[in-house]
Amino acid sequence: MDPNARLVAAFDELDRRIGALEAAVRGDGAPDLADLLGEAGGIMKGLLTAYAEHAGKAIPDTDDLLEVFKAFVKGDPSLNAVRDNVRELVYYGNCLAMDRADALPQNPQRMAVHTLRHVYLYLHSRCEQEHRL
Repeated sequence: MDPNARLVAAFDELDRRIGALEAAVRGDGAPDLADLLGEAGGIMKGLLTAYAEHAGKAIPDTDDLLEVFKAFVKGDPSLNAVRDNVRELVYYGNCLAMDRADALPQNPQRMAVHTLRHVYLYLHSRCEQEHRL
């Protein structure tokens, strides 16, 4: 499979996964936040990795989203546009780890999924503008 086809396949799969989370947060009863954040972290890493690897950047094999983001943005400061979105997911996870659910926004599950969709749309649009898709 050529690099562009791999990028298209990766974005299609990530879009499907985000869509499944969107359906879950719209349904009755919000999914468990810790479970949702685990899935959201994997999707965010997938988005950053798909975009960066297509551009020839090496991404570390880690679950630390901030480390992935550092490699993702290296050499292209315009990619800092998604920094706050990555930090938002990390913040939610830190709130849970420190037993500080009171510091979370209302409906953090929905906010996390909106954050993923935002980053997906941003990176997908960039890929289209750069004639990668």
